[in-house]
Amino acid sequence: LEITLRSEHGLTAIRLLREQRPQLCVGAGTVLDLQMLAEAEAAGAQFIVTPGCTTELLQAGVQSRLPLLPGISSASEIMLGYALGYRRFKLFPAEISGGVAALKAFGGPFASARFCPTGGVNATNVQSYMALPNVMCVGGTWMLDSHWIRQGDWQRIAACSAEALANLAP
Repeated sequence: LEITLRSEHGLTAIRLLREQRPQLCVGAGTVLDLQMLAEAEAAGAQFIVTPGCTTELLQAGVQSRLPLLPGISSASEIMLGYALGYRRFKLFPAEISGGVAALKAFGGPFASARFCPTGGVNATNVQSYMALPNVMCVGGTWMLDSHWIRQGDWQRIAACSAEALANLAP
């Protein structure tokens, strides 16, 4: 479960989930710099996801006890990650970065790379992504409508999440 650090509540959500739902694997997303990485680690995050990659973050990820999934949108960024030993990447924003076609193209020169596309992945196109051999998982928020969250409509969110999982089953 990736909790993005796009609001002041992200770190608190990670702490609470780790305390109250220890069976979940909870990570921090939208980590932009070393300070955010340290804060996420202190909050109890079990993995880190970045929307892009910098040499500084990639090197910190190599040194960290936490797995880091760096965001990429180009072959050059994949090569930067490869140089430091990374083989798992987040394609972000997936749809406007070429989506399925980009992932197919990356499969040639980067045969050992695996991807988690996010950004524009939805109930309509998720199966196209999951059918690719170099896609290990997808990230999406289509089952978490912000209006439902504000209203506290947890039953609807749970039902949509269960439906999303069922649609991904082989």
